[in-house]
Amino acid sequence: MIWAAAAPNDRQRFSPEVVFAAGLANHHISNTAYPIAHQTTVAPYRARESDHRRLVQTAFADAADFCVYVHVPFCDTRCAFCEYTVVRRQETARAAEYVDALLAEIALWDAAIGLGVRRAHGFDIGGGTPTWLPLDDIARIVEAVTSRVRLVAGTSVSIETTPAIAAREPEKIAGLPRLGVDRISMGVQVAETALLGALGRERDGAEVQLRAAEHIHAAGFGRFNLDLIYGFADQSLDSWHATLEHAIALGPDAITLYRMRYKLTRISHQASRVTRDQVSALAALAKATLTSAGYQATLGKTTLSRIPGDPGTSSYLTRRVRDGMPYLGFGLGAQTCSDRTLSYNDGAVGKNLAPYSRSVASGRLPLQDLYDLPLEHAMAKMCAVSFYFGEIDCGAFTRKFGVDLAQAFPREIDFVTKRGLMQYSERSLRLTEAGAADLCGVIALFFAPSVQAHLIGRDPGDFSHERQIALRVAGGGIDGV
Repeated sequence: MIWAAAAPNDRQRFSPEVVFAAGLANHHISNTAYPIAHQTTVAPYRARESDHRRLVQTAFADAADFCVYVHVPFCDTRCAFCEYTVVRRQETARAAEYVDALLAEIALWDAAIGLGVRRAHGFDIGGGTPTWLPLDDIARIVEAVTSRVRLVAGTSVSIETTPAIAAREPEKIAGLPRLGVDRISMGVQVAETALLGALGRERDGAEVQLRAAEHIHAAGFGRFNLDLIYGFADQSLDSWHATLEHAIALGPDAITLYRMRYKLTRISHQASRVTRDQVSALAALAKATLTSAGYQATLGKTTLSRIPGDPGTSSYLTRRVRDGMPYLGFGLGAQTCSDRTLSYNDGAVGKNLAPYSRSVASGRLPLQDLYDLPLEHAMAKMCAVSFYFGEIDCGAFTRKFGVDLAQAFPREIDFVTKRGLMQYSERSLRLTEAGAADLCGVIALFFAPSVQAHLIGRDPGDFSHERQIALRVAGGGIDGV
């Protein structure tokens, strides 16, 4: 693999002590979502549009194995805590047009790199809310992908839904396994009535969630995951415990815990009211409550499963996180990552359909930004997402980059092992209980220097820029935020 040359801001070096402290101070944004502030930190590596096709062809030339993600940018409402690519309500009338464009994009990628000559180890349909679409359109998407890629035996096809949709459309939910979808993930997030209303969710959410879970169980999926979010400004330990107990009662096979990230959300101004100690207390309560109910995970892993030996995550997420496997993202604003490139589809910034549709109609891969990464950022990307599982797989790292993890990060490994934050072996670099509690500091140690410099120079309490962007994209706020 030939890597891009590192820019000057990625040739600087900071002491682990300084980086660790900066990660702790910026605990709201120092996480597995990498790179931070990509339009500035990786700006030197942005490729010209005329080079996009050549670069992705080169990047995927030797990628025999990959994963597939399809993005559906529609929702009933845009929740106040959402940072993802969701279009405005007035664009939902163009959903059928969007699916047509999505299928055309898949065909363009097939023509560019040859999808069928590779092995697909994961296939996720996410959003937004994919189940917002009619079942026939979901079937079209599944058929478009599975007819062009070779899904490895045992690979799950996973889809996301909301309680509102799963509760009111049981026929649609029941139809998904017949399409080959064998895993479903439902975004419960919280169950507290007051908090649900303040965040733009159904105030009768607990009852809706119960009906939704009943419909999902009746449909017969192989795996059922629930997503929960903690770290809201007005979330108490008691209310969070009630959400956890409610989630357990819904009977999922796995529960995934997301820390509220605030970046690019309409409630980003509330971040300064949330301390690291508060978040740590909420995380500890979740781990204890779920463990006592039979849900298990290694330290630092955010998905807990009650099925022995099962990671709880989809095949797509497991392989891209644990193994650093390249993935293709289809759809508005979707992210694609090879061993050397990182790209975002049209619509990632503006959250509207027009640029994406125009690109596809013209026969152009709908890439808004593509970055030809140096080794520093490629390694950082893999390490950052690996912390979703609480560890970096040493073998996967070496296979991907041709260098041992200990050779790539000697000072960092020395720092975390001497302080009892991680344990190092030939197999993995794994978080300890202390490291999991200080993850935001630990993870920053493995970021590229330009991203570390961003954290060091940033005002940890200033989210004004992010909120302005979020409000502009969402078209305004909601009551209470």
